[in-house]
Amino acid sequence: MSFKSWVNQKRRLVMNALTKRVGSSYLEPTLEVGKNIIIKKVLIIRPNHRLGNQLLTTPLVQEVENTFPECEIDLFVKGGVAYPVFENYPSINKIYQLPRKPFSNLFKYVMCWVSIKRKRYDMVINGDKDSSSGRLLTNLAKAPLKVFGDVHKDIQARYDDYLHISKYPVYNLRWYLSKLGYPENNNPLPVLNLKLSVSEISNGKQVLNNLVKNGKPTICIYTNATGNKCYSEEWWESFYEKLKDNFSDTYNIIEMLPIENISKINFKAPNFYSKDIREMGAIIANTSIFIAADNGVMHLASAALIPTVGLFSRDNQAIYGPYGNGSLALHTKVKSQEDCITSISSILNAPI
Repeated sequence: MSFKSWVNQKRRLVMNALTKRVGSSYLEPTLEVGKNIIIKKVLIIRPNHRLGNQLLTTPLVQEVENTFPECEIDLFVKGGVAYPVFENYPSINKIYQLPRKPFSNLFKYVMCWVSIKRKRYDMVINGDKDSSSGRLLTNLAKAPLKVFGDVHKDIQARYDDYLHISKYPVYNLRWYLSKLGYPENNNPLPVLNLKLSVSEISNGKQVLNNLVKNGKPTICIYTNATGNKCYSEEWWESFYEKLKDNFSDTYNIIEMLPIENISKINFKAPNFYSKDIREMGAIIANTSIFIAADNGVMHLASAALIPTVGLFSRDNQAIYGPYGNGSLALHTKVKSQEDCITSISSILNAPI
């Protein structure tokens, strides 16, 4: 672990310890609390700059939209990736964008916090219970209804997937609203969704067609990841050979490249790269399946609404695993490459 990573880890531990009780003074919601409040303005707080974490917030935004169709939603995030992620969400009124490095633009950082304090909302939702700044901002914001994000014991007893970082905020909101007298909501949970337009998907198809130059369906892989989530070149080259042996007669196999122009299979497959998040999603949306380690692009594929296979070298798939659209998380310390191929084949052969 680098010194910078070590410092960040210790900082998070200290801040979590200092803020874990923030919000504990708020009583559980009751009919009396919510009876005179019409929810039209909602603030969702998710101060993280990573692509995956912004995409993982889209189910919560959809849940708010579905529950309060006329509401306006403000987002409090970090970095600029939220703009393309939420471009086609009509309910988004304003995005407060914290600088990724506070001390590089301290004035803007402070003014973002001040802006939250100045505005009144009907409800504030903290999108990550483990975010210290999220809890502080939820406490700071002016709103009669505040969802701090702690997973209630009723939710833990009822749902075996409550650990998932996209699912528990939705479960929390549903539980909270039921205590205010709203009808119990048992609808399927929203999935990650980039809300690609018809024209975006059509343009993505054209890019893909120009790459493969045939009418076969396509398997797309992404071989990069960060830290110990990244598999070795030996692992990927072996896996790529198995993909070819099992699927190349029926499917194209292509590789999406990261910004670093790295390929763990030494560029053996046709490949493409884009800096445009929405274009990347649109190309993926025209493939049959997307295979990647646990990273932001894995979540991008999931948000493009295609089957996504997440390869997990760590035991955290219950928190970050792709779901919906036939997606699957595979723990590769438990599953062999042959097991993974079998799972991929099952997805590709599943009835539409």
